[in-house]
Amino acid sequence: MSDKPTVLFVCVHNAGRSQMAAGYLRELGGDHVEVLSAGSAPKDEINPVAVQAMAEEGIDIAGNTPKVLTTEAVKDSDVVITMGCGDACPIFPGKRYEDWELDDPAGQGIEAVRPIRDEIRRRVEELLGEILPERAPA
Repeated sequence: MSDKPTVLFVCVHNAGRSQMAAGYLRELGGDHVEVLSAGSAPKDEINPVAVQAMAEEGIDIAGNTPKVLTTEAVKDSDVVITMGCGDACPIFPGKRYEDWELDDPAGQGIEAVRPIRDEIRRRVEELLGEILPERAPA
């Protein structure tokens, strides 16, 4: 892993889980980490309930755009976190891969999305402690 690790979050639509995870890692990791997100079948826009849930945390993801997963994004990443996209993500030697099993916020109300958001934050904080121990939340 380089001095500035790159983390790629991948979910099917790149409109909810991966966008929330990327938002947290950007916020908590600052400029000490590169953050990418993509989807195997991206939607046209981010889930507005995910945007609302993150806004409650003071993190604005409203301007983000879902992106299609590319081989280059995986190659450029040190850590690849998948969230329900199965085998759509190419595998390269020397990369760290994790699959986070999380409920899909698509079609859910804010009350159902908040626990998903909170679990994503917990996992992002744990990941941050592993890849940048000096930046881990106290």
